[in-house]
Amino acid sequence: MSGPRLLRPDSLAEALSLLAEPEARCLAGGATLVAMMNAGLVESRLLVALDGITALSGIIASPEGGLRIGAMTRHRETAADARLAGSLAMVRQAAGVIANPVVRNMGTMGGSIAFADPAADYPPALVAADAEIEIAHASGNRRLPAREFFLDWYTTALEPGEMVTAIHLPPPTPARSVYRKLARTSGDFAIASLALALDGESLRIAIGGCGPTPLRLDAAEAALAGRLEDPRAIAEAAALLVEASDPVDDVRGSADYRRRLIPRLLAAALADLREAREAA
Repeated sequence: MSGPRLLRPDSLAEALSLLAEPEARCLAGGATLVAMMNAGLVESRLLVALDGITALSGIIASPEGGLRIGAMTRHRETAADARLAGSLAMVRQAAGVIANPVVRNMGTMGGSIAFADPAADYPPALVAADAEIEIAHASGNRRLPAREFFLDWYTTALEPGEMVTAIHLPPPTPARSVYRKLARTSGDFAIASLALALDGESLRIAIGGCGPTPLRLDAAEAALAGRLEDPRAIAEAAALLVEASDPVDDVRGSADYRRRLIPRLLAAALADLREAREAA
């Protein structure tokens, strides 16, 4: 059986036209898709390579005052962008711990989130950052909160013929944020991860690797608001997150182990923010 056709459109309109064909798939950086195809987990008759569409690359200021990250922006570019500071620092930190330098040089944010691996680094960071995902289709585009983009195990809100074109981040604030993950080895997918942004007395928390999608729980955030130094509040928030989690057993760790990691990651992230505040 012959391999898939590989086409390189030079415009977004051409790419979307090609994606309308049966079994067409986007080829972004290729780090994940090629590995899955080699393992026989994914099949495609047509690969639509996006590396020739310049409009999909780069990080620019958005009209709303935030940042627009093109879907084809490489992880290394995101990890190096100093504008991702304060409330957005966790996105930069997440990019910096993906895999290894080779993968960070070729992998893209759009390609990563489109696969929606629950153990990937970007999803919890983007959910905690209140990011929005820009999706294009032949008749226009739409934007979804990251919280609504990830639907289930390896499943997103993308419909047939659609593709991620950009990730929109809100204006950065002086709020502190941090991304933490525990992995078997440096650069591996997370056993469990946590992204946390603290803005005054309010905070946003997203857990990765402990369910089909990033776990963000309003009740847990409310339990901690204004009580960051209270051990009982931290324990209450952690217990709520553990109860809402839905991890599985796999080669990286058991479901029970992942549940036990959630309180530890939360305590460690709060300690990181406390140390940063004291050092400032």
